[in-house]
Amino acid sequence: MTKPHVAACQPKEVELVEGKKYAWCACGYSQKQPFCDGAHKKCELRPLVFTAQKTEKAWLCQCKYTKNPPYCDGSHNDIVSDVT
Repeated sequence: MTKPHVAACQPKEVELVEGKKYAWCACGYSQKQPFCDGAHKKCELRPLVFTAQKTEKAWLCQCKYTKNPPYCDGSHNDIVSDVT
């Protein structure tokens, strides 16, 4: 299985709108982090499409190793990366 690219070693705060669909980047190559821009076409990983359950601020994972995608669970604290 292809491992995701670490886009950043911190989550991104976003405003989610209730009922709106989002495509969270799972591969890490999108230039529109934390959302998908189609860059996954060069790997096996596909975005996670989800619908916001309510309007709220949320912290979305950018390291791509969260165990609760698309939300940050602190996994970035355990990652050593060459991301600057």
